Amino acid sequence: MHPAITGFRTAMRKAEVTRNTKETKISVKLDLDGAGTARVATGVPFLDHMLEQVARHGVFDLEVSAQGDLQIDAHHTVEDIGITLGQAFAKALGEKKGVRRYGHAYVPLDEALSRAVVDLSGRPGLEYHIDFARARIGDFDVDLVHEFFQGFVNHAQVTLHVDNLKGSNAHHQAETAFKAFARALRAAVEADSRVKGVPSTKGTL
Repeated sequence: MHPAITGFRTAMRKAEVTRNTKETKISVKLDLDGAGTARVATGVPFLDHMLEQVARHGVFDLEVSAQGDLQIDAHHTVEDIGITLGQAFAKALGEKKGVRRYGHAYVPLDEALSRAVVDLSGRPGLEYHIDFARARIGDFDVDLVHEFFQGFVNHAQVTLHVDNLKGSNAHHQAETAFKAFARALRAAVEADSRVKGVPSTKGTL
């Protein structure tokens, strides 16, 4: 039983999701009440680095394995990982009883500063504003950051605003965005003992 959520079983805060298509094979294991450990192997090294940030700063235990058509490019792999991770979050959250629902975070890294704001709304919505200083971070196409977040929100059924407020180093811009995303999610999924049931006047999210 999660120590902060009376009556909740830890199992309700875990999920395993596998998604196989002709383009990718993705497996995700997620524990919202973990210790921030990550085991990630996507075939896209920069994305591995970003997912490790999500686990560490969200304090989630996260395992992601992926095989994709990287001989074409990384687009399908990155997007499908976002989709599968979103499905895992939705499954792990269940009915969302007793959670804070909203979370936000500002994260700096040297000259870069990003903000993320999340609502576990039950509705997919992405406002994404990152003007990257360059088109690639090593071999990684920065356009794929948007594809990851779009896949995530569509399948986690959350509203997410991601804004890079400052930055001249593309690596720093991306890393602050992912870290802020992780911290905002961490806040949103935390238990609030004052919240009785689902945090919505509709009674459902």
